[in-house]
Amino acid sequence: MSAQPQQRASGKRTTRGHRTTRRTPPPVVPLVDARAVASDPTAIAREFGGWLDELAAADTVAGLAVAVVKDDQILLERGIGLADAGSGEAVTPTTVFRLASLSKAFATTITGLLVADGRLQWDTRVADLLPTFALSNEVAGSQLTVQDVLSHRVGLPHNTYDRLLEQDEPYEVLVERLRDVPMTCPVGDCYGYQNIAFSLIGDVVFATTADFYYHQVEKRIFHPLGMRTATFGREALETSPSWARPHRRVAGSWVPFSPADAYYRVAPAAGVNASLRDMEQWLIAQMGERPAVLSPTLLETLRQPLVETRRELRSTAWRRGRLRDAHYALGWRIYDYAGERLVFHAGAVQGYRAMIAFLPERRFGVVMLWNCESAAPAGLLPMLLDRYLGLPDVNWAGIDRDSEPGEAERGLGGTR
Repeated sequence: MSAQPQQRASGKRTTRGHRTTRRTPPPVVPLVDARAVASDPTAIAREFGGWLDELAAADTVAGLAVAVVKDDQILLERGIGLADAGSGEAVTPTTVFRLASLSKAFATTITGLLVADGRLQWDTRVADLLPTFALSNEVAGSQLTVQDVLSHRVGLPHNTYDRLLEQDEPYEVLVERLRDVPMTCPVGDCYGYQNIAFSLIGDVVFATTADFYYHQVEKRIFHPLGMRTATFGREALETSPSWARPHRRVAGSWVPFSPADAYYRVAPAAGVNASLRDMEQWLIAQMGERPAVLSPTLLETLRQPLVETRRELRSTAWRRGRLRDAHYALGWRIYDYAGERLVFHAGAVQGYRAMIAFLPERRFGVVMLWNCESAAPAGLLPMLLDRYLGLPDVNWAGIDRDSEPGEAERGLGGTR
């Protein structure tokens, strides 16, 4: 059995998902190749702080925590706005947010650590560990691998049963009902983003270790990396010393409300809570600065492109303008950002948004956590990357700057 994930050929099959075959992407806007130039990161972090001031003044976000990191150095650590508009509590670097789908990289990383231990393999078949698991196609169900699950190549429609999860159907019931869902393609052949099916990895971890998934992540990732306030679940969120309430706009004001439970029931897909301080350590480790915890071999395995995600090339203005290629790997999206490899993921659950991105060859990255459904902060990410890489200046966030105005972000690309 292979210890490294392998990309499967998919031939010429056309499906409602995205094929694993590679096609030439559309033309890209920038005339400058990002690999040719990079600006001073410290100066750029200071400028980024000015953009945050403008965002705060515009009151387009309830609360936001942001860090910019180069190598193992934190160039900017900043909170703006409120963790709780009801009490007036401000966002700080230790305020805990929901990560939503940023949780998925923790799932793939703990799996990679178990692979490194020899406890399982990327091509271990799920049915060998979970004998009751089945898909509508019996052969497909028997062939599904750990790698397929973690790269969203199960062969199911996008976001299968998410609506039922949001209606409080238990995860265990929905997993059993996956056998009732018609396949969109053979296992391994196409991309279909999942939360229920992705969370099978929690059951795989338990079957492999006889230990709970969340405990393995705490023991192998949170504690060694010093992620002191990272937790799982709603109760842990709400008992944090400082935690960000979700907010919505009501009559021009930010109003907090109670967090929804649904996606906490799929912990590998969306169950992690963390502060900016926690996520700084996670970002530093993912960029290769903590090799004693996350080895270079593991990190490169997690970033290996496995399936095309061509919708990403046109889902938002900055993606249309900057991306040349888009794939999903193991818990990470891999973009060609104007000639530079970008490792990225976004997360969204009701009242929370999150983004993390880094340039692995340059070890430069950013993490942003906010507690409302405003799209404005999302546009700051490509503005930061553009400035660092010396690309043409575009106002992707729509904040009041002197640059040529660009289209503001309308969403996070369909992730949760």
